[in-house]
This record gives sequence, structure tokens and C-alpha cells, in this order.
Amino acid sequence: MDRHWRPRYLLIAPHRLGFFLAMVVLMVSLSLVGAGAAGSRQRRGGPALYRIPTLVHAAVMTFGFMPLFFTGFLFTAAPKWLRVEPLEARALLVPLLLQAGGWLVWIFGIHIHMFMVLAGLTLALSGLARITWLFWRLVWRSAESDRLHARTVGVACLVGCISLGGLLANLVLGATAVAMACVLTGLWGFVVVVFVTVAHRMIPFFTSNAMPFITAWRPFWALGVMLTAAVFEVVAVWVELDGPLRGPMAHFWMLARGGFELVAGGVLLWLAQVWGLTQSLKNRLLAMLHFGFLWLGLALALGGAAQILGLLQDAPVLSLGSLHALTMGCLGSLMLAMVTRVSCGHSGRAQVADRIAWTLFWLVQLATLLRITAAAQSTWASWLLLPTAMIWAGTMAVWGTRLANWYGRLRPDGRPG
Repeated sequence: MDRHWRPRYLLIAPHRLGFFLAMVVLMVSLSLVGAGAAGSRQRRGGPALYRIPTLVHAAVMTFGFMPLFFTGFLFTAAPKWLRVEPLEARALLVPLLLQAGGWLVWIFGIHIHMFMVLAGLTLALSGLARITWLFWRLVWRSAESDRLHARTVGVACLVGCISLGGLLANLVLGATAVAMACVLTGLWGFVVVVFVTVAHRMIPFFTSNAMPFITAWRPFWALGVMLTAAVFEVVAVWVELDGPLRGPMAHFWMLARGGFELVAGGVLLWLAQVWGLTQSLKNRLLAMLHFGFLWLGLALALGGAAQILGLLQDAPVLSLGSLHALTMGCLGSLMLAMVTRVSCGHSGRAQVADRIAWTLFWLVQLATLLRITAAAQSTWASWLLLPTAMIWAGTMAVWGTRLANWYGRLRPDGRPG
């Protein structure tokens, strides 16, 4: 058997190609975008976007590598959900290369010229639109009665295309505030919706398989709560587009938003326990999924607490901490857990979290806690942000390099996949 790493082996299965390109974009973005953000305040030249590191960081973290991971997972799992013939990886090659290449052009473009930024976004948008079309074709071909999860993911992908198109259009117009609103819309309406939909379908299934004494309980109202929370956060983005509201309306809005987020967060924390959070501690890989989902409830609860405290102090607090509880804690943990699980299962390896994967997972938790602390304690922020970034970047680099090495090699057991 050929033991060498070869590019052609990336086309054996959709997850190989999608995950590999996602790892490339992830690691390049962590290095170059981080360097750009660090030097943005000292540099006067270059594209205007270069001097807006928050938008640069948010855009690539939302749209850069996440859709590539989604493609690898969805075109592996969705054909089984829908009971249709899966697509070959070659059918996904062009749109995936458009997305990955577009974001690499965009990342380098923020250091060079605005034309490269816009060209990269155009390529990425065309690739995402094509992937969305191919996914909907799977849904339309299916005769399966239960297509709710697949259709929900399909709608989320449409929201992702619209949000990315809005980002592109508003960068052309120079409307950076609206561009940021489009990125946050993509975060909640696209990325979060895909994650919670997959979590609703897969976490109870994985748990009952690993622990037969736990029933796979996934009521549709639970998915409804998660989707309602995501839609509410999208609405909140546009309500607060021009900054925090003023006067009596601001007090009403902060109270309503805080109350909703606290209730939704509480429901999801309860659901995490019902789904077997405590029992999952006996299985490391399963525990990684459950802890990732736990962060979603914590993020919403922290966001609600931020609104209530802001109302009492008449100033916003902790909102950045709740955002990173979502992105680093929830999405980062679920990304690491789900991609590791799929990669192990389809590479002929045991579906377990070995010492390396388990250590990397806890480093993600540490980085998340440090980032939340930095957001809560502004006096410590300058001391905490650098070690947080180093832990996060180092963890992703080790994880990405390790798994990327698997995707270009044949399975050690000789089986296809």
C-alpha cells in the first residue's frame, strides 16, 4: 500500500478535500490576519480595510474556513440523512477551490490592495453559491419524509450567500458598519444555524450509540428554541446597527433582549444536561461535543447578563465576552470535536479522543476563558490577549497539521473512504 501523502488522495471523499482546504485557510488566516491586526495601528498605508482589524478578523473567522468544514461534513452526512446517492469529491473541487482561493487572495489583499480584497470575496461568494446549489439539489432529489434538518441547513446556506454578498457590496460602498452587520448576520443566521441543526440531529444520536442506556431524544421544539435564538440575534444586529439605542426605548430593548437571552440560555443549559452531559464524561470524544454545546447556553446566558448589567450601569458590559463564548467556546469546540470524529471514522482510526486531541480541546477551553476574562477586565486585556492568541493559534496549528496529514494518505486499513 502507498504510504505517501499525495494530493490526488484528497479527491477520494468529500470530507478529505473540504477539511484539508479549511485547514489551509484556517492556518493562513491565523498567521497573516493576526499579523495585520497587530500592525494596523502603526501603518498608515495599504487598503482602508487593513486599518479595521475587527472587521477583517470577524469576516475571515465567519466565512473563511467554516463553510469549507461545512461542505466536507454535509456532503458526507447529508446523503445518508436524505438517502440519496452522494456526490463525488471531484464535483466539489471547483467551488471549494473558489472559496479557499478567494479567501487566500482576500487575506493577502488586506496587506496589498483593496482590489484584491474585493476580487477574493467575489471568488469566495461564487464558490459558496455553487456549494449551496449542489446541496439543495441533494434535498430536492430526496424522497425521505424527514428533511427538516437538511432544509434548515439549506436555508442557512442561502443566508450565508446573502450575508457574504452584503459584505462585498458594502465594502465597495465603503459602509463598514453595515459590512460588519452583514458579517454578524452570517455568523448567527448561517454558521450558528448550521451548527445547532447538526448538533440537534447528531449529538443525541452519537450519545445513544456510545451509551445505549440513553435514549436519542431530540424534540423539534428544542431545535425551534435554538433557531429562534439565532433569528433574534440577527434582528438585534440590525436594531443596534447605528450603535446602542438611547432613551426609554434603550431600556426596554435591553430588558427584553436580556430576558430573552437568559431564558433561552437557561433552556439550552438544561437541554445539555438532559442530552447526557454528565454521562458523556466517560467518553472523551463525546464529551467534547457536549461541552461545545454547553457553551451555546453559556454564551446566551452571558449575553443576557450583559444586557441586564448594562441596563443597571447604563453602559454595555460583557457583550464581547459573550460573543467569544459563542465563537471560541461553542463553535470552536464543536468544530474541533466534529471534524476530529469524522476524520477518525473515515480514516480507519478509532473514533476516540486520544491524548493529543484531548489536550488540544482543553487548550481551546483555556483560550476561551482567557478571552472572556480579557473582555470583562479591560485593565487585564493587554496582558491576556497575546497569550490567548498564542494558545489559540498554536492549538489550531497542531490540530490542523495533524489532520491535514491524514487527508492526503490512504486509509491504513485499506478500505475506501
